[in-house]
Amino acid sequence: HVHTDNPAILFDELRRYGTLTFQKADDMIRQSDIVYNRKWNIALVTDSTCDLSPELLDRYQVNLLPININFGENNYLDKLTIQPEQFYKLLDESPDYPKSAQVNEKAFVNLYSHLVSHYDSVIAIHLSDKLSGTYNSSRKAAQAISTEFNKKISVINSKNISGCLGLLVLKAAEAIEQGLTHDDVVNIVERSVDRTGLFVNVATVRYLIKGGRVPTLKGYFARFLNILPVITIDKEGNAIVIEKALSRKASMERVMRYVTVNIKNKGIWNYIILHANNFEAADWYNSRMEALTGKKAVSVLNISPVIGANTGTGAAAVAFLPC
Repeated sequence: HVHTDNPAILFDELRRYGTLTFQKADDMIRQSDIVYNRKWNIALVTDSTCDLSPELLDRYQVNLLPININFGENNYLDKLTIQPEQFYKLLDESPDYPKSAQVNEKAFVNLYSHLVSHYDSVIAIHLSDKLSGTYNSSRKAAQAISTEFNKKISVINSKNISGCLGLLVLKAAEAIEQGLTHDDVVNIVERSVDRTGLFVNVATVRYLIKGGRVPTLKGYFARFLNILPVITIDKEGNAIVIEKALSRKASMERVMRYVTVNIKNKGIWNYIILHANNFEAADWYNSRMEALTGKKAVSVLNISPVIGANTGTGAAAVAFLPC
């Protein structure tokens, strides 16, 4: 039993001495804020695939439940006991390929039971139900707790992941801060879901092959020919390959082309730059997006490990929400 501000560093050391079979981590500062320093009457919940800066998550008191990540027999809690920096290091070092597991229903029951004791209502926004069972676990728990406590709990399927989920959470947080009602906040987020966009370029297909996203034989020829896919999330929430480029530079240019087309004549509300330990690509996207939009990114972040497990080190992406 340890109290620490840096659990990821602790567990990175502990893994050298044994197998991390189970972990439980509680944010005692957030728990205290809920009881003694609550800013608003509506609680906001998401999962750890939400890529938004820690500063914004803290400012808006967002409750984040971690996806489980397993490297062989070693278990980690995404963004709590393993941060993206440690994840990408392990991705290159570990003989075991990482697997993720959804947040279970019991974890949501525990969280919602606590939140409805201190808030008037709860809004939860999660990664696409096509990519994880987390949304369905949250929805089932919400129905049970809402009935038991007679408090409103709305669970929204973002039909996306990573920076797009982060932008939807930020949209909800700002609406709550403005004093809008529960139903108005839900309506704003639901209207924004289909307008979000995420385009990812990968640096190698090696991790897509390991994760089973690309068949081994096709992957071999793709690596041989240096073909790099551009990935997006479709309107149903599925990850799909929309184009293949013959170089990393060409792949990045394709991403910018898609972004430009999608925000043309609309303007942009906000955007987030994401990368998998590829700071050079993040800087390139950052400068291109600022020149295109006249706005600075709301966040520049190491991409969620749940995505990074498939795209691998070196990937980079732009997530955006038009006006």
